[in-house]
Amino acid sequence: MPKLTVNGRTFEVDADPEMPLLWAIRDHLNLTGTKYGCGIAQCGACTVHIDGQPTRSCQTRIGDVAEARITTIEGVSGRVAEAVQAAWRNLDVVQCGYCQSGQIMSAIGLLSENKTPSDADIDSAMDGNICRCGTYQRIRAAIHDAARSLA
Repeated sequence: MPKLTVNGRTFEVDADPEMPLLWAIRDHLNLTGTKYGCGIAQCGACTVHIDGQPTRSCQTRIGDVAEARITTIEGVSGRVAEAVQAAWRNLDVVQCGYCQSGQIMSAIGLLSENKTPSDADIDSAMDGNICRCGTYQRIRAAIHDAARSLA
């Protein structure tokens, strides 16, 4: 039975080690902030942090992350996470909201590594995070806003 450390807590998951992490998070741990979008790691809705790195959970097997620290949108914390979440609220980034947990997880990952990203840095880090509502300009503005607040 695989053990997963999610949001600082360790869980035994009664599931096949081949199960995608997304389904373990949602169906076994009842953490539904991480969304299913495409199932092929192309849309970003399922983004979580594995050992601090944004990772698509729909294509990550639970057997491969048994020793890792996994963080979902429900578990993000700290100065960078607070700055990103505040910027998202201040700039009214969210429209429908479905993709936003993945967008926020990717933005936190970017700002954790690069405190002063350029537009090109943002575009590169956010590439593959699809927003069906097209809020890309507000997402970029919010990342710049969060970076300014972290400076």
